[in-house]
Amino acid sequence: MTNQRDKEALVLARLAAQILDEKKAEAVRILDLRQVQGAPCEYFVIASGNVPSHVSALSDAVHEAVKKATGQGPHKVEGYQNAEWILMDYFDVVVHIFQNEKRAFYRLDELWSDGQEVDVRTEKA
Repeated sequence: MTNQRDKEALVLARLAAQILDEKKAEAVRILDLRQVQGAPCEYFVIASGNVPSHVSALSDAVHEAVKKATGQGPHKVEGYQNAEWILMDYFDVVVHIFQNEKRAFYRLDELWSDGQEVDVRTEKA
């Protein structure tokens, strides 16, 4: 059974993933980490961009869309200056936006492969 906080986290994760997809991010994924012991949050959103300017533009788009929809900004943003790997911490949801080669190097998808893949699309009412 999911509670309101879980639902809100999933909505935020799907919103971030949708925006990333619309802005031409590559390999957009949502991982549900709620059943993974030691996980730092409920959901990871992971995506890739081609070059630093694309990665920072993706981050900007997520920030703007989440702020508009929920009124909240990220608690913390790391890596924006060099835009090789930007981490946006929304407490229950952490958005990771990588340059392609950095994503392949750090293999975050594999490190957290115990998490369940979530359909990026939103549910229709």
